[in-house]
Amino acid sequence: MKALWRTYRNASLILRVSIALVLGVIVGLVGGPTAADWLAPFGDLLLRLLKFLIVPIVLFTLMVGINQGERGSLGRTGRKLLAYYVATSALAITVGLAVATLFAPGSGMTLDEGAQIDVPENPGVVHVLLSIVPDNIVSAFAEVNLLGIIFTAIVFGIALLMLRTSESQGELGERLYRVIEALNEVTLRVMGGVLQYVPIGVFAIVAETVGRQGLNTLLSLGDMVAVLYIALAVQLVIYAVLMGLFGVRLGDFFREARTPMATAFATQSSSGTLPLTLDAARRLQLPRSVYGVSLPLGATINMDGAAIRIAISAVFAANVIGAPLDLTSMLEIVVIGTLTSIGTAGVPGAGIVMIATVFTQVGLPIETVALLTSIDALVGMGCTALNVTGDLVGTAIISRSEGRSAGRAGEAAVDSAA
Repeated sequence: MKALWRTYRNASLILRVSIALVLGVIVGLVGGPTAADWLAPFGDLLLRLLKFLIVPIVLFTLMVGINQGERGSLGRTGRKLLAYYVATSALAITVGLAVATLFAPGSGMTLDEGAQIDVPENPGVVHVLLSIVPDNIVSAFAEVNLLGIIFTAIVFGIALLMLRTSESQGELGERLYRVIEALNEVTLRVMGGVLQYVPIGVFAIVAETVGRQGLNTLLSLGDMVAVLYIALAVQLVIYAVLMGLFGVRLGDFFREARTPMATAFATQSSSGTLPLTLDAARRLQLPRSVYGVSLPLGATINMDGAAIRIAISAVFAANVIGAPLDLTSMLEIVVIGTLTSIGTAGVPGAGIVMIATVFTQVGLPIETVALLTSIDALVGMGCTALNVTGDLVGTAIISRSEGRSAGRAGEAAVDSAA
């Protein structure tokens, strides 16, 4: 037994996760709903463990990350992050529209007039912006309001940085910083233990999903699923090109990114995968001052996979009713979809909210959402994996640009001194 455990621990995490994915599919297909019921608690345990780490890892990583840089670096990084999120979301929707227009999913299908779907209310951008500032700091942590936790960590992180740089209270600030840094290291140790359970949880989640969905669901809307994964692959190629332009080593990047990508694929949770994404950034030796901010924020509002899903769902719905989208409607989807993918951050059933909002704005039948819910899990897996990948890509690119900015600043200082 000890030898088996030793072999398990010595194997690379991505190998264990990959084997878990394959075994999960096999067990799910063979065992069906019965296997899904038996294995569901093991999958729920993984999700609970990952969510258990979210609050401390976001809070301490952000505060430590902010104190790794200078006062002006946070604002510069924030501007770059916002530009990246908006640009890649718009690009993802454009890619989705282009691929879906080429392959025309939904052509020949008919709409079930009796289909109904309960769509959660879209809170709008204003509500999301206001929710960034929690009215109760305790409730923000208790409810795992990521935007509220991020706001709290940034505010207290900046205050700590100012305390450390003050002449009168600098020593007090250093003592407090060392405590927070130690708490961050303790959290990473706990995460190391949780990582040992990840393959088991992934196996259970995949087996449960496949056992409940089965092959019939995949085959009934197979063209929609296939087109979506083609679009996701195209977006991955675009990521690779962008990273190549900024000098990011693709081999190193994907070697460390594949574990959070695979886990996000299985769990369908960007925020739940956040501890693994932060660990990947640390292994890539990206600066904590960047990934401490970009990854928690990206897990909440940067959803390129969801943006692609919006675009393909829109083309699918238009083809079902026999009214293909014109250029004006496509441009409208790009604009509305980009804003919606950010404006519904943290909302339960966010994918349905996004699709329903865009459908309403461009005049597509809301009833087609009911067709799409049958493949929600299969679609959500790939989209979530791309969401997490996009967060890491943005972090790597911005880290490289920050390094270049620092280098230019250093050269300017040498020139002026000369």
